[in-house]
Amino acid sequence: MRKWLTQGNLVAITIKCIAIAMSLFHLYTAAFGTRPALIQRSIHLGFVLVLGFLLYPASKVRKGKGPNVVDALFAALSLCTVAYIWLNYEHVITRIVWVSPLKAQEYVLGILFLILIVELTRRTSGPALPIIAVASVLYGLLGNHLPGILRHSGFSLVEIIDQLYLTTEGVFGVPIQVSASVIVLFIIFGAFLEKSKIGDYFMRFASALTGRSAGGPAKMAVVSSGLVGTISGSAVANVVITGQISIPLMKKSGYRDYFAGAVEAVASTGGQIMPPVMGAAAFVMSEYTGIPYLTICKYAILPAILYYAACYLMVHFEALKLGLKGLPDNEVPKISSVLREAYLFIPIGVIVFLMILGFTPMYACLYSILSVVLITAFNRHTRLDLRAILSALEKGAVDTISVAITCACAGIVIGIVMLTGLGLRLSSLILGIAGSNVILALILTATVALVLGMGLPTTPAYVICAALLVPALIKMGINVVAAHLFALYFAVISCITPPVALASYAGASLANANASKTGFTAVKLGIAAYIVPFMFVFSPPLLLMGPAYKVIQASITALIGVTCLAAAGEGWMITKVTPLGRLLLFAASLTLIDPGSLTDVLGFILLGISLALQLYRRREDAKRTFAGEASQS
Repeated sequence: MRKWLTQGNLVAITIKCIAIAMSLFHLYTAAFGTRPALIQRSIHLGFVLVLGFLLYPASKVRKGKGPNVVDALFAALSLCTVAYIWLNYEHVITRIVWVSPLKAQEYVLGILFLILIVELTRRTSGPALPIIAVASVLYGLLGNHLPGILRHSGFSLVEIIDQLYLTTEGVFGVPIQVSASVIVLFIIFGAFLEKSKIGDYFMRFASALTGRSAGGPAKMAVVSSGLVGTISGSAVANVVITGQISIPLMKKSGYRDYFAGAVEAVASTGGQIMPPVMGAAAFVMSEYTGIPYLTICKYAILPAILYYAACYLMVHFEALKLGLKGLPDNEVPKISSVLREAYLFIPIGVIVFLMILGFTPMYACLYSILSVVLITAFNRHTRLDLRAILSALEKGAVDTISVAITCACAGIVIGIVMLTGLGLRLSSLILGIAGSNVILALILTATVALVLGMGLPTTPAYVICAALLVPALIKMGINVVAAHLFALYFAVISCITPPVALASYAGASLANANASKTGFTAVKLGIAAYIVPFMFVFSPPLLLMGPAYKVIQASITALIGVTCLAAAGEGWMITKVTPLGRLLLFAASLTLIDPGSLTDVLGFILLGISLALQLYRRREDAKRTFAGEASQS
């Protein structure tokens, strides 16, 4: 939290009150029903814009300082742009788009509205998404002058403002709708978990579970960062939160600095693909596909387990290779004492249980927040008093700003895509390039998702891919969920993919390690995320689709497959693996992860050959060691 906010001056108090009011508004609408679409979304965005301009400075020069006159002016103008929609709601919803003339004040407010969204996005997330948004608007204005497939009939600025400002097909479209109804509540939920120290309990739980085993600190990082990452929503933020503890422990236990930073980055990034509380993009996916969120979680569970299993096993094999031990007993919590506090997992269980019963994510999250307050009351270390509750409400609103404003800015891009038909054109282009080659279409999609994700937060990167690229995959016969999850995976893992691997570089900074080595090590540790999506596109059992026996077979062989993948990556399994053995293990991993009896048989044969080579090597090493000891005696 910004230091100047802790001061008791009028500005700081006002900002805190606005933030608390924002959280209370969303909790109220979750409990008693949301307002009509445009009102709910515009109020949400109004809070975000006002708070954002008061909290995020225009430049680094003013970082750590309170808002100035320009910030206050932008906040006031933001309020005017959304207040027009509240005050003229009946007029806005009854007018006919492009037919009813745009009033002068609507024209001016619409231009201001778009400028303010782009500016706040620049302040919170950097220039990449604002540049794309501005380019989209220019494309809408000037696309009639472009050649070939990019050409459209052309639209006036009036038509563009009409689409983006006064309808639910632009800024107030699906991304901001999900932000205003679901994402904000889950961020508030995460703030309550943090303020109640339940997040700290997750780390103690992970330490008790894995701390004593070989390479315990790194395994602890994988488990704890995965748990915390499911509720934080940001890979970089999660690295900073958990890495301050886990990375020094990993380095102290003997892991190399760049390896420690990479482990934290990979584990933190995976939180966005791990059910039951996946990142914000998963809620957007639910809206786009019309598939219930819990069903998406079911489909996503096995690939997420494979991701974390591969990372965990690489950490384990690295520890064996380096001869590392676990943490001393006096540094690891007793499992019995940790289990006595296992009731702190109940808020997560409440979400899952209520969604299984058919409640909406909004309602489930609301009751989970209430459960945090009730459950933590039993322990004086986690108990939330009024000050802590208000602090959690404030933090939840502040943490929502960057996610919500990127959703709004992505709405500009999506609005232009829908207005111009660019999505259909790009789908035709991809189909034209790839022809009937699904692999090529997937590679194109993965590449674009990675490139977008390098400059954008995960949610807008996925949203743009879902609008521009996923329709082409669906037209080629790929399952809807598989196509969307494929795009989501590559938008997520851009956080660990060089050259712009933000999570990896955050880990490198905390570890005082070489950024490039950390980034490429993170790619190795997260290799399952680059391979498994290509597999589940063609193999529904990996998404728990199909007959039960096929799902069970696919789950077992895929777990064995990622074990082979981890061993191939680290060059160690039961002993050091030769280059030939690593090649065999890598081939075995691909055939075992891909469901199918024939590929499984081939995979087990390759694994058997590799194991035989390792056993032979270990026996020969033992003979040489014995002979050396005998000669010395």
